[in-house]
Amino acid sequence: MKIARQRTCFILAATWFMTTTSWAQLGPTGGRDTSFSVRRSYQQEKKNHPEITLADSTLPVGVRVTKNIPYSTPIADRKLLLDVYSPAATSPKNHPAVIMIHGGGWRSGDRSHNNTLAGQLAGKGFVAIPVEYRLSTEALYPAAVHDIKAAIRWLRAHANTYHIDPKRIAVLGFSAGGQLAALIGTTNKNAAFEGKGGNATYSSAVQAIVDIDGVLAFIHPESAEGNDSKSTSAATYWFGYSKTEKPDLWQEASALNHIDKNTPPILFINSSVGRMHAGRDDLIANLKPFGTYSDVQTFADAPHTFMFFNPWFIPTLTYITDFLHRVLPDR
Repeated sequence: MKIARQRTCFILAATWFMTTTSWAQLGPTGGRDTSFSVRRSYQQEKKNHPEITLADSTLPVGVRVTKNIPYSTPIADRKLLLDVYSPAATSPKNHPAVIMIHGGGWRSGDRSHNNTLAGQLAGKGFVAIPVEYRLSTEALYPAAVHDIKAAIRWLRAHANTYHIDPKRIAVLGFSAGGQLAALIGTTNKNAAFEGKGGNATYSSAVQAIVDIDGVLAFIHPESAEGNDSKSTSAATYWFGYSKTEKPDLWQEASALNHIDKNTPPILFINSSVGRMHAGRDDLIANLKPFGTYSDVQTFADAPHTFMFFNPWFIPTLTYITDFLHRVLPDR
């Protein structure tokens, strides 16, 4: 039964992150892909896990939310937005912040997918910021990386407004967002990944990474990304080239290839779908010479989208908050 469920989870994940569009349509289409949503995932996973329920989206008492804040204009007339979930105003001290990156195969998804977790993190004393970024239907890699780096710089530029400690910023992501979070953090202080999204005098460096089921290496024995034999993979859409056409591009976007002294502590929270954390163990091995802390938490027999559902939501929240309190302690 366990093997059958894992196989079903793999197929569902592949369905979300692949399409049947022909090679001739590779590149930005200008349309919006709405194929991945929390509700749709719930309906699919309920068939294999009838016991699951959606995580409670009720905001904790006192949490304040400011929506639809423009943080960057990467091209004319295109404003990227973010939301800010702030803790109750019970203390004048500044809080650690968490930039939150949604999943969806770099092609689908929405920042609102992180609303429930953002509210709970704010209730635990963090300023949580779900961010929008350009998907592959709009702009190819590395646009998404540039966008999120711009969001971090914007956050530092407005730290006083939202009572944020600019020396305690984490980046968190799920699935494609987890891959991006890992890449963002492992390219701390690497000017080649900054882009031109505004607030250039501020740093985009982060002090912690939370990767929830996001791949760490695209060209790797554990990775299934880039298998275009039956349909074009989500990563191929994102890069605009297959991994055989431009392998250097795929390697460049792999967090595994950027580990150095500037890489911050990393928490990996993983499902039972092994390909979703390809390269993780090699990355952890590469952290050891630098003495960089890492932690791995795995939910056996959990589907890829476990973070949205009970019984996994509260343990996921606990793992995140315990890790962030450890690596971003009060100053």
